[in-house]
Amino acid sequence: MERYVDFAVQKAVEFLGVDSPSGYTREAESWVIKEFEALGFEAGRTQKGGVLISLGGEDTQNALLLEAHGDTLGGMVAEIKENGRLRIVNVGGLNANNTETENCRVVTKFDGSFEGTLQLINASIHVNGDYDAKPRNWDTVEVVLDEAVKTDEEVRALGISVGDFVCFEPRTRVTKSGYIKSRFLDDKLSVGILLGFAKYLHEEHLTPSRRVYIHVTVYEEVGHGGAASVPDGVTEAISVDMGCVGEGLTCTERQVSICAKDSGGPYSYEVVKKLIAAARKEHADYAVDVYPHYGSDVEATLSAGHDLRHGLIGAGVYASHGYERSHKDGVLNTLRVLKGYLFP
Repeated sequence: MERYVDFAVQKAVEFLGVDSPSGYTREAESWVIKEFEALGFEAGRTQKGGVLISLGGEDTQNALLLEAHGDTLGGMVAEIKENGRLRIVNVGGLNANNTETENCRVVTKFDGSFEGTLQLINASIHVNGDYDAKPRNWDTVEVVLDEAVKTDEEVRALGISVGDFVCFEPRTRVTKSGYIKSRFLDDKLSVGILLGFAKYLHEEHLTPSRRVYIHVTVYEEVGHGGAASVPDGVTEAISVDMGCVGEGLTCTERQVSICAKDSGGPYSYEVVKKLIAAARKEHADYAVDVYPHYGSDVEATLSAGHDLRHGLIGAGVYASHGYERSHKDGVLNTLRVLKGYLFP
């Protein structure tokens, strides 16, 4: 699987350059369709906006669904202030503490986009004596537009209005030592991994014995991405999302994480065991962890009433929902688990 790692990372980097906060994902959906079709697989958009892909396989009554998400955290304009600044609210779990000073784009509904920066209100340290003590939350930060505007009327004249999306710069870098750093590796790195796995199937002329579908969802960050569009015959669903790295956990950025339980409860014991067996068979460097604060697409699938077994894997990601970091080795080990699971 080593030969597909760079391709997976390259595609993830490309995808990270496509803005897609939950609810503003049309361009990202088109990108996903184009990339899977380029590898020879059928891909189509759901009514909700997700993308369903079939990787083939004869046994349609014991099908596997792999779920990853193409939506990210972001913001939305909640108020145009009298001084021409914007109060925003978060889309998903974006945190004001680690988004301060980040460059962003305000995407209007009809008049293009405008650049700006998220700043603390009264952000100049030489002026604001309370700079250090001020809490950072969505009431104390604002978007400062890179336009010559000083009033709310001037901002509205640009075409900016309440409900416009705010997209933040990912600042993507891949280091010589193989580390991948960016906002929104959760979960665009996994979409890259699934494209790498699809390329492996295509180039090796492999067809799984059971039907395999991929669902790239677009509302995971707000909790209902995987709640719909499960094809008939699916008996198992596995989220391919980020693996958690942090205190109390054993996973690193260079491993693949297999989640046994998160805030939504235990994952299928049978699926977890099979994932571990797949990792061992393919000599993947893996960790099994319990995530304290996490929810996944596949839990939304179960909550919607679908009768299936579920699991969760992902390349280890540090600093989740902030400026995240993973590694090419984590990509490789995730690819190995996918191979071992589909070709036991």
